[in-house]
Amino acid sequence: MRAVVMGSGSWGTAVAKILVDAGNEVTMWARRPELAEQINTAHENSDYLAGVRLPETLRAVSSVPEALAGAELVVCAVPSQSLRGNLERWREHLPADAVLLSLAKGVEISTGERMSQVIKEVSGFDEKQIAVLSGPNLAREIAEEQPAATVIACTDEEVAKRVQAAFAAPYFRPYTNTDVVGTEIGGAAKNVIALACGMASGMGFGENTLATLITRGLAETMRLGVALGADMRTLAGLAGIGDLVATCSSPLSRNRTFGARLGEGKSLEEAQAATNGQVAEGVKSCRSVRALAHEHGVEMPLTEAVYQVCHEGLAVGDMVGMLLGRDTKPEVYGSADA
Repeated sequence: MRAVVMGSGSWGTAVAKILVDAGNEVTMWARRPELAEQINTAHENSDYLAGVRLPETLRAVSSVPEALAGAELVVCAVPSQSLRGNLERWREHLPADAVLLSLAKGVEISTGERMSQVIKEVSGFDEKQIAVLSGPNLAREIAEEQPAATVIACTDEEVAKRVQAAFAAPYFRPYTNTDVVGTEIGGAAKNVIALACGMASGMGFGENTLATLITRGLAETMRLGVALGADMRTLAGLAGIGDLVATCSSPLSRNRTFGARLGEGKSLEEAQAATNGQVAEGVKSCRSVRALAHEHGVEMPLTEAVYQVCHEGLAVGDMVGMLLGRDTKPEVYGSADA
């Protein structure tokens, strides 16, 4: 396929490399001309994946019309809260028959919409032309060609298979799914749970605590997903538990690292400074995921606690006490009382 990756962050860059290695003709759009020049001449993105050699056939441009001309697959590789604004600027240049693929893992704060819904609304494309990619995909590990798998979800299974074929690289195994809702909710909620895991790690807690947070985080993610129409099996797979474990466990995860800084007693501003000035996606997503939970009457205590730490000034130590002080209940997955 002729593919274009719209965005030049760490994950967008890694995805561009995957697509080249899978045999596609790939262009990357970078907002800054100097970054596009570096990718074309030095074959490296030193801002986000320093030390990773990029394929010489990967072409980078800073012109939106040039990037999108003739594209069959348009990969949206910008943060979730900026996706709408970017799409509005790209819209007139999008080829009408292209497939739009979202990499963003989040829920739009202003509308409560998932990324595929934002893409459909802004682009006017049929939902059968819109796909999402999600899974345990830490950018640097994949850019270094460490084996990994992912999920390509689209309501049209044939479109999902076409995108799957485009991503089938020697070190990257894509699976398909028609459950777009479950795939997106798993990706959005795991960033919030990863913040909680990071906080626990920063406070010095060990593996029992981490396993508890991951497991209970999965339970509340499943409750929300099912309330929105997701298939619970999706959340038991790569886009659910797989992504959750990777993001909650790895020091490469920005959300976990950000949470650890908070657990060590740093403020939001200090944690941001310690992560190269970047705010973890979960800090924003906890607001929109919490709003979705309230709208659908779903109990998400971990999400609620993370929200209170990030946006209402709750101390991390008080968060732990609040969670442990909840009424005891049976462990029943899928139950509103779990």
